[in-house]
Amino acid sequence: MPSAPPTASEVPVEEETAHALLAFLRTQSQNTLTRLYQRPSSCLSVFRLLRPLERQLIMNLVWLESAIPASTMAAWVTREGKKPYTNALATLASLHILPNSAVKLNLNPTFKSGLRQAITGGGVSASFGVPAARDTQHIPPDIDTLDAYALERWETILHYMVSSGTGQSPARPSQDVLFLLQRSGLMASVQSATLQITSSGFQFLLHSPHAQLWELLLQYLHMAEERQMDLVEILSFLLMLSTMELGREYSTENLSPTQTEMLKDLRDYGLIWQRQASSPCFNPSRLATTLTSSAPPLPTVSSSGTGSQTQGFIVLETNYRVYAYTDNPLQIAVLNLFVTLKSRFPNLVIGAITRESVKKALANGITADQIISYLTTHAHPQMRKNKPLLPVTVQDQIRLWELEKNRVKSEEGFLYTAFASQADYEYVLNYAKQLDVVLWESPSRRCFFGSVDGHANIRGFIERRTAGNA
Repeated sequence: MPSAPPTASEVPVEEETAHALLAFLRTQSQNTLTRLYQRPSSCLSVFRLLRPLERQLIMNLVWLESAIPASTMAAWVTREGKKPYTNALATLASLHILPNSAVKLNLNPTFKSGLRQAITGGGVSASFGVPAARDTQHIPPDIDTLDAYALERWETILHYMVSSGTGQSPARPSQDVLFLLQRSGLMASVQSATLQITSSGFQFLLHSPHAQLWELLLQYLHMAEERQMDLVEILSFLLMLSTMELGREYSTENLSPTQTEMLKDLRDYGLIWQRQASSPCFNPSRLATTLTSSAPPLPTVSSSGTGSQTQGFIVLETNYRVYAYTDNPLQIAVLNLFVTLKSRFPNLVIGAITRESVKKALANGITADQIISYLTTHAHPQMRKNKPLLPVTVQDQIRLWELEKNRVKSEEGFLYTAFASQADYEYVLNYAKQLDVVLWESPSRRCFFGSVDGHANIRGFIERRTAGNA
């Protein structure tokens, strides 16, 4: 019986973009990854970040005691699946989970042992954290308190970014957070010590909270050597946090010096909660426990009582009018990046997408696709009944406004003219085309425009030809 063609929701997962952390891990040495795989929690977290086919290959090999011929595994692969299968093997080899061999397949022994231990629950390595003893004097925070704390810390960072340069005075994050934003290129120092959001920062604000969090954490990882911190200890602690239970209290006694030093930074980002800096225990927030999962990293309902972020709050009409059912200051500030706001009510903001508002967003480095993606991601549930989700006329017009900005492109170069004859012109022009440096030509005017990179070669060629004809 012939199989049905895949629907839109059945797009091959192998073609999905790999997680940002995996791209970072591929750049690390085998020794670094082997040290990381010594912790079962790290093995489980990396496994969760892989794509389905890569996870399937690992599960086929994790319980085998010896290597199997690569041809045996390949015999199960269909003709259509050969490319995804090859790509999956290459990904696992780049992470040093599989050997880079075309003969036999066998998991890295350290990774295999760690994943087995994570699945079966064996061992006493405390890789998944040590639950703290119950403190009768201090009641640990409940999940709602942790969610409110994480949301407040994270929105403080984002609201400071989006409000910079507007004359507002939002709550200021810690100095370490501001340093990280500056090193990430999301904010830059202008006029002495004043920080202002950059073009990359505007794009950052339109990303999902999960992507935003990992972008900052990856920059934190890149700064490990500069801060004389052990990269493996940082990675293992972040991955351990992602396997912890939300609402449970954990002890700090088994943490390494590097991990203990990280506690302050993670408090600033809202990943963990501590009663005091010297407290012997901590609680991971939802931001931490969802680092390697597909669950939303922020609570679905904000502390101000706004609607669900996962359900969406934006209604966009064909006349470019925008209705945002929210009173969240951060969401309103992000909308103000590309929407002209006109009216504001207790739980509703009304505005319009105009040529001027889109041009302002484009000037700040935001692309038309990012605007459309943000509107799609945060569309109101009522909008999701429409097909297509957003009005096509509005999408097309946003892209046309972007094309207006990009229709003229400037290039530095040199104009070559005043050739003695048509033959000389064509001779030099053909040479420049061989170098692939011709940006514009006009045979009727007997001239052409070449890039800066090719000027030295073209000038030398003309001088040699002139000297030869003399």
